Amino acid sequence: MKKTEALATVDPSILEKPPSQWRRLLGFQNISAIYIFIVIFIIFSIWTPQTFLKPQTWANLLDTNSLLVMAALAVLVPLVTGVFNLAVGAEIQWAMALCIVLQLKPEDFPDLALALNTPWPLAVLITIVVGGLIGMVSGLVITKLRIDSFIATLGMSSILVALTYLISANRPLKDVQPGFHEMYGWHIPLGDFRLTFPVIVLIVIAFVVWYLLERTPVGRRMYAAGFNPDGARLSGVNVGRLQLGATIAGGLIAGVIGVLASSKVYLAGGFGAGMLIPALSAVFLGSTQFKGGRFNVWGTVLALYVLAVGVLGLTLVKVPDLFTDFFYGVALIGAVAMSRWERTSKRTRAIRRATTLGAEAKAKLAAEDEAQLPPQLTPTQTALKQDGIEDQGDKP
Repeated sequence: MKKTEALATVDPSILEKPPSQWRRLLGFQNISAIYIFIVIFIIFSIWTPQTFLKPQTWANLLDTNSLLVMAALAVLVPLVTGVFNLAVGAEIQWAMALCIVLQLKPEDFPDLALALNTPWPLAVLITIVVGGLIGMVSGLVITKLRIDSFIATLGMSSILVALTYLISANRPLKDVQPGFHEMYGWHIPLGDFRLTFPVIVLIVIAFVVWYLLERTPVGRRMYAAGFNPDGARLSGVNVGRLQLGATIAGGLIAGVIGVLASSKVYLAGGFGAGMLIPALSAVFLGSTQFKGGRFNVWGTVLALYVLAVGVLGLTLVKVPDLFTDFFYGVALIGAVAMSRWERTSKRTRAIRRATTLGAEAKAKLAAEDEAQLPPQLTPTQTALKQDGIEDQGDKP
């Protein structure tokens, strides 16, 4: 009897029934951030309902964190292909400086070489394109020079800090053209709720990135390149080209963030650099949502806004700022730890089922083999058989 046949005859009662689809979708491992959000929402709705539940509070929450979510997406796209972009904060700061300096009048700022009095819509376009070019340079360094993405993007970060200092002379610049500063305030009124321009841009970018990663062959190849680059290459996937395209996309998103940030806060020192750690935390926390450990857009967006709700609640109850960082750390470690715990439990159950299945199959194989063995002969029967004489036993 073949082993495959023995496996097929194993009693199905020994197999553990797999969880239902709803149980899997609603499990903590799949949507832990939503359960955390529910807990946070209940706590602060009871603690400070007069401010926490106001529509304007939630509109401000979406608006103030929209740039940070975009920064997380700028980190996510290269990370899907296995590239860590640690230069995203410097890319944002550089884009802020470039977009403002291009709008300045040369007669007012003779010491700034890029003060060209460029119309602000053209300055916005140039800034975004340059952001993509910076991403391309980072990608070429990683793919062509074979330098690890950690080292390459850290080096690029230092270069961009120096270039930002060079083009702005390390001065706070606020002399933007009319209409540019108002761009950040564009919004769609929805009663007491306002859908601001940065939130609209975030929604568009999130849908584009989601569609690219989840609904196109390119996205599937990007995931394959990040998960197993050697295997992807053997399958005919051009990993280097995908990584280059991902860094360019991340640079374009960073350019958009820089434009919107400069419209809001002009050239605020250190604005972009402070986005790196929260963006990385959101990407890794978001990977525990919906896709079971795979980087994804909506998990990242959800994770960051859940953390933002917690920070908002702490701010409204006037908790000292030091607890904000504490909350970020505890939420990140707690969610990932619980997700890992559930995943380990599932793996243990699968191993136990496989072990039980293997033992049962071996027992059935042994029984079948024993049944097919010829009967044991006595020494007399063996000798008679060798002489060609049939043993008649007790027959007369």
